[in-house]
Amino acid sequence: MRKIIAITHVTVDGVMQAPGGPDEDRSNGFTHGGWSMPFADEASGKAIGRIMAGRFDLLLGRRTYDIFAGYWPHQPAGNPIAKAFNKATKYVVTHRPGQLSWEHSQGISGEVIEEIRRLKSGDGPELHTWGSSVLLQALTAAELVDEYRLWVYPVVLGEGKRLFENGVPAKGLSLVETASTPKGVIFNTYRPAGEVKIAGR
Repeated sequence: MRKIIAITHVTVDGVMQAPGGPDEDRSNGFTHGGWSMPFADEASGKAIGRIMAGRFDLLLGRRTYDIFAGYWPHQPAGNPIAKAFNKATKYVVTHRPGQLSWEHSQGISGEVIEEIRRLKSGDGPELHTWGSSVLLQALTAAELVDEYRLWVYPVVLGEGKRLFENGVPAKGLSLVETASTPKGVIFNTYRPAGEVKIAGR
């Protein structure tokens, strides 16, 4: 059984849209792209380095895949993120599986959730999902995410795609690890913890 790990940059008000750059995702008129970049420092670099040092494959939505495929294969060979991402098998939810040019890419289409269940039930390394907001809503609704690694930034945007949109199932989470950077980014790791506990019930 493989674990699905959601690794997400998120604001205090839950927005995960376009953390990396102005043109990453302008859908719905979003103008705050790149909000995470001013917080990059040595501590966050080390945290990414620890993730990249492990063995994993990628499970991505098509938009995130296209952004990654347009960037990481063209970085210097010594870049640890590029090395890890280029090596990993990329499983991509897409209507165009024949148009995946990045090495080690495989398309997932049709009954997507059932295909992902089959993928998850097999042997192999962890499946890391970065970004991929639409896919992540479906994975959360189907209770397929084993762990959320949330990088929470001291920013409030008031608009944009959110990590947990309206309609996802109500579930409890257990905090299993936390750390912070000098610039105020908090790394929280959560795992599903059953039903939400309600006072008086």
